[in-house]
Amino acid sequence: MMGRTHALTGWCSGLAIAPMIGAASLPQTVAFAATTAGFALLPDLDHPGARASKLLGPITQTLSWLLRKASAGIYQVTKGPRDEKVKGTHRHLSHTFLFAAAMGVATLFGTRAGGWYAVAGVVLFGVVLAADALGDWILLVAGAVVAWWAFTARVDGELQRLTGWLGIAVAAGCVTHCLGDAVTEHGCPFLFPLPIAGETWYELRPPSFLRFRTGKRVENLVVFPVFVVLGVLLVPGIWPTLTHLFEHPDVRAGR
Repeated sequence: MMGRTHALTGWCSGLAIAPMIGAASLPQTVAFAATTAGFALLPDLDHPGARASKLLGPITQTLSWLLRKASAGIYQVTKGPRDEKVKGTHRHLSHTFLFAAAMGVATLFGTRAGGWYAVAGVVLFGVVLAADALGDWILLVAGAVVAWWAFTARVDGELQRLTGWLGIAVAAGCVTHCLGDAVTEHGCPFLFPLPIAGETWYELRPPSFLRFRTGKRVENLVVFPVFVVLGVLLVPGIWPTLTHLFEHPDVRAGR
């Protein structure tokens, strides 16, 4: 499992996307990125041993079981002549663009119907799931900025904007997960149900020399550290501060 790497890449994706959707302040950006980080673990709900499946005990375990059953059923009905003879549970239905889009749309309409309680529930689930993978620091940091944001935000119009942001955060997290799986040895059927080379569940993946095995040396010593650095540099204000510190004194003085 690539749990912590998925969460970390989701964090980086959230930081990169936040300015594009208008989340300009530090609290908004951190809350958005933390939610994206958590939901970058959601596609692995199709595995009984995944963090997402264990997070809420019987509740998420039941959802995991239902997802595996649905994925297996759809796989058996839709598989192409060259698709593998597998059960179609892990890395199938929940690892597709359709799943990511469906989760994003469901979050959008669900939070708009459920109001502030639904918004808080989605953010809390994402942050707790991210903390389970990356450590309690993200729970403390994200919890603090979310509390500050909620305390200072204007109620009028804020809920409408939040629901749209959360839909994007959930979908972006799922897509980030799939792209991460696509560069591993097993690949990812991200484009289902688009038929490719006789396969309805064609596994997207780069050439073999660019793939890596999950949990092994390349992931632990190269991929994860690179995204740790990126995850710090993308935090609003960090990069301008660093560039200012390393500028020549004459440049800083304006000479």
